[in-house]
Amino acid sequence: MLGYGGQTQSRYIQTLQGASFCAIGVFLVSVLVYQLNWDFIRTMEFGSVWEYRYALTKGLGVTLFLTFVSGALGLFLGTLLAVLSQSPIAPMRWVVMAYVEIFRNTPLLVQLIWLHFAMPALTGINTTALESGVLAMVLQASAYFSEIVRGGIQNVTRGQWEAAYALGLPSWTVWSRVVLPPALRTMIPPLVNLTISFFKATAILSVLQVSELMTVTNRISTVTFRPVELFTFAALIYFILGFGMSRLTLRLERSLRKSQGY
Repeated sequence: MLGYGGQTQSRYIQTLQGASFCAIGVFLVSVLVYQLNWDFIRTMEFGSVWEYRYALTKGLGVTLFLTFVSGALGLFLGTLLAVLSQSPIAPMRWVVMAYVEIFRNTPLLVQLIWLHFAMPALTGINTTALESGVLAMVLQASAYFSEIVRGGIQNVTRGQWEAAYALGLPSWTVWSRVVLPPALRTMIPPLVNLTISFFKATAILSVLQVSELMTVTNRISTVTFRPVELFTFAALIYFILGFGMSRLTLRLERSLRKSQGY
């Protein structure tokens, strides 16, 4: 244990560090304020945000819809892929591995363009911009989710597997009652973080003019000639919702630790 002198010295160092960080912060803010173009800031007008509030709200609704659908379907398909990756049949594992590697290691933009323009030429199946966007996001989300679920499955102790098989439980019961519930507790934080990433990634669908928040913002900015104000507002919306989801993840992690006795 530290003596009284050691505790005093430790507090002094902490106070000095805090004062140093505050001084640096004040200096940086002062430099930023000095360098700002206040004439430009005074000309900014956010009235167009209020004027087109209904269109922006509709665009935000499409963004949230895309996030929910890609997250839900991606998680379902990713869980299925993770289960299949544990199959004793080697060709099945190879197919799953190839699928995951292809969709994890190629950009979402390339997948989006390929699905919307190349797939109809190859298969004769035409999709709308929204359908192509949802399909691309679901396919990539499932690849990332499968790795998270696979990691959660591998965290389940071998003893639980052996006990389940020793009891003669059918495979469905083993997966649904023994393996996936404890695995889910370790998967929730990374799953939520990945969902936040896909929430921001919906902006890339603007290349196909899907009417999500970024596309709507861009259309309004071309009419009002207020791109800075509108994109600042859009960035603020992304930040607020993303920050809210990240804080929810932290709360979820704390509650899981408490429930597990940590």
